[in-house]
Amino acid sequence: MSFRKRCEVTEAQDRKPRSDEARTTYDPEVTSEFALPEGLAVPRGGVESETTSEFAVPEGLQAPQPSSAEPEGSAFSLPRTYSAKDALVAFTPAAGVPAASLIKDAPWQDRMRTMLRMPVAERPAPELVQRSEDEGPAVPRVLDLTLRIGELLLAGGEGAEDVEAAMFAVCRSYGLDRCEPNVTFTLLSISHQPSLVDDPVTASRTVRRRGTDYTRLAAVFHLVDDLTDPETHVSLEEAYRRLAEIRRNRHPYPGWALTLASGLLAGAASVLVGGGLVVFVAAALGAMLGDRLAWLCAGRGLPEFYQFTVAAMPPAAIGVAFSLTHVGVNASAVVTGGLFALLPGRALVAGVQDGLTGFYITASARLLEVMYFFVGIVAGVLVVLYFGVKVGGKLDPDAALGGISERPLVQIIASMVLSLTFAVLLQQERSTVLAVTLNGGVAWSVYGAMQYSGGISPVASTAVAAGLVGLFGQLLSRFRFASALPYTTAAIGPLLPGSATYFGLLNMAQNEVDKGLVSLAKAASLAMAIAIGVNLGSEISRLTLRVGSAGKRRAAKRTRGF
Repeated sequence: MSFRKRCEVTEAQDRKPRSDEARTTYDPEVTSEFALPEGLAVPRGGVESETTSEFAVPEGLQAPQPSSAEPEGSAFSLPRTYSAKDALVAFTPAAGVPAASLIKDAPWQDRMRTMLRMPVAERPAPELVQRSEDEGPAVPRVLDLTLRIGELLLAGGEGAEDVEAAMFAVCRSYGLDRCEPNVTFTLLSISHQPSLVDDPVTASRTVRRRGTDYTRLAAVFHLVDDLTDPETHVSLEEAYRRLAEIRRNRHPYPGWALTLASGLLAGAASVLVGGGLVVFVAAALGAMLGDRLAWLCAGRGLPEFYQFTVAAMPPAAIGVAFSLTHVGVNASAVVTGGLFALLPGRALVAGVQDGLTGFYITASARLLEVMYFFVGIVAGVLVVLYFGVKVGGKLDPDAALGGISERPLVQIIASMVLSLTFAVLLQQERSTVLAVTLNGGVAWSVYGAMQYSGGISPVASTAVAAGLVGLFGQLLSRFRFASALPYTTAAIGPLLPGSATYFGLLNMAQNEVDKGLVSLAKAASLAMAIAIGVNLGSEISRLTLRVGSAGKRRAAKRTRGF
């Protein structure tokens, strides 16, 4: 090979990229631009690494090391140098912040209601009332117990604010802080946050069935009262056992007693609007027949709307029959008495109370329920009245009101009988029946004195009488450390707008729509006056009167047998 060819081969080999094996071979002639020049020596320590970082601490500068005994803090914990005495004054609005006072010897309803209306950051820390294990209460079980108690209260007709107060009291009695209960018409939920940096624990429960049993409601209140009592230690297992007994507890009155009470209620209501002995018996028979028909529909699984429709037909049919036979009996009083046993006064008072206390969703749902019940009653009565008018029945609305002011003693006795039978229909405890009977008599006495003797409008008279019912009911409930519903709901029975409702329906059946709408508007006004008066009387008693102390609480427990 010639010299020229050897040179070309050599140049080609130099231009060819070297393999990885060739590149990894150490070549002493190839140096890096970062290599140290020869003759420059760098002192090296025996244990120090050759590679250093620009963030390394220079020699001679020692950073203070935290002590190993101090625990790791939270971003929300106060600094060690913070002192509450030397802290700056917090910002206060120009109008000021109203201070809520908590009275230790006040009933638990008032204390829990006051804390619920406070911001979360301003609530006092809970005082552990019930004994728990060393590792603390079982949070899921406490929340489940709280939801079950709230379910029974809400299904029994208790107001949303009182249900939240009871749920809040149960949580705080077991030492759970930062709990937020939430109550709507059919849904109960509660959220507990263990600390500011932990995830919250939330549980919920749906109310499927509703029933009227004030004995069960009072038993649940007694359980919550014992849970909030520092002298009565109720464990979780004991609370679950008592709650199961409450759910299995039978009604205090049998079915035949409820049917008889429905008839007596209708008869007493017919006497209130001017009826006599024959009207009393006729109204009682119509109401008992309607009650049995409603029970039959309930056993077949029909909704409550149709139950109210069917129950309203027999009293109206008996009234139409009296008008067709011309027996000289107040037929309108028979129909009016039958309506008294069906008017949903309990749901109306609870709905308006929820609206006044800020639970607008629950209030809207309950008032809508009342409207559906009322429409069912209207449909049942209107069907019968329409056919009665078509066949020649003559019903005079004004004849039912004759002679009311001429026999006040009979009216007071009838109002007390109405309240007593209403209490039986609500399944109240036997110990509360006498008190609510007297409360109903006082309410009707005040109403009659203001309207018939003083000439005051029926709406204002109803509001004042209902306010006294709420006031006395709240006082009695505080004295017994129980719910106020058993002492107020049955007492407003004589004030329910049964006559105004019937007059409106009768006028509409006789093609006098204008008069009918006026009477129905009056009935709605009376119903709102009842609900607002009961709530206002209860609020006045909470604001101005202090009934309840530790001694009275223990005495109340002894009377209950605890």
